[in-house]
Amino acid sequence: MKNIIKSKKRVADHGEVFTPRWLVEKMLDLLQGATERIDSRFLEPACGSGNFLVPILQRKLAAVELKFGKSEFEKRHYALLAVMCAYGIELLVDNIEECRANMLEVFADFLRLDEADELYRAASFVLSVNLVHGDAMTMRDTGGAPIRVVEWGYLGKGKFQRRDFRLDVLTGMASFSTEDSLFAHLGKHEIFTPARIYPPMTVRDLAGEDIPGEAA
Repeated sequence: MKNIIKSKKRVADHGEVFTPRWLVEKMLDLLQGATERIDSRFLEPACGSGNFLVPILQRKLAAVELKFGKSEFEKRHYALLAVMCAYGIELLVDNIEECRANMLEVFADFLRLDEADELYRAASFVLSVNLVHGDAMTMRDTGGAPIRVVEWGYLGKGKFQRRDFRLDVLTGMASFSTEDSLFAHLGKHEIFTPARIYPPMTVRDLAGEDIPGEAA
């Protein structure tokens, strides 16, 4: 069984303790309907190496197999959508790198991909923007920029839509809608505005995107 701590110093400095797998599975069982829906979105604000996100992805991929297993085209694209719907923020660099690698391994094993496959590279890019090295408390990445949440949607026929939102705006929506809030008179459409909208993208387009932090 995997240790629930890496070191006592990390526990003292960062409060880092990993949830045992058996407990993760029991917690996810309480959300069975959501974890088995391909397009349901999960954000883990202290994702570690993927203790929650990896089994969530595994459950989603099982749903992909059940629904699209007879169509290789749909299976590949909906498997990528499953990856697109998992989000994480992690303060420690070794954890976020391990989380990305663990998620990519699960995805690649499911579709039997190697590193040269466009779909592998597309998923690697998606994970590089969905799994953020930053601080969920301050809602900023390690460079000090506001953390952005990428909303992915599958348009069908092999095309995906990307819209970027600021995390601090999304988390502030609850207070915006409070009855006596200064912003109560505003409609959601006036607040829930993407920071950026991209044109539809194919797997090939995503595979060609530069991964943040990698040399060109």
